[in-house]
Amino acid sequence: MALEWVVLGYAAGAEAVMLLLLTIPGLDALRKGLITVTRNLLKPFMSIVPFCLFLLMDIYWKYENRPTCESDSCSPSEHLRHQKSIMKSQRNALLIASALIFYWLLYSVTSLVVRVEQLNNRIEKLRNQD
Repeated sequence: MALEWVVLGYAAGAEAVMLLLLTIPGLDALRKGLITVTRNLLKPFMSIVPFCLFLLMDIYWKYENRPTCESDSCSPSEHLRHQKSIMKSQRNALLIASALIFYWLLYSVTSLVVRVEQLNNRIEKLRNQD
């Protein structure tokens, strides 16, 4: 199971880096190639959505089937293990949320940058006609 979380973490990191490079001002020469790369990667990154839903169901299943640890019925080591399990589930849920948000932001920013580029080309074309 750890490999799935590593893959999701790397995918979220790649999305964050691409989002950062698209939104940094002053990279106009690099932006045109980066837009092409990002638009080509949006479809493969779409597989993150069902992957995140699968991992979210895994967290829910583990939460529902987790043995309860009440105050008098468990030893300190069992209580610690129970708390670590809860913390790990919360961390993984945060990773899922960040991967989905980064994908949505990357999709939105890419479409906005493409739209701005198209509008700039139309303005330039209209100026050349006059």
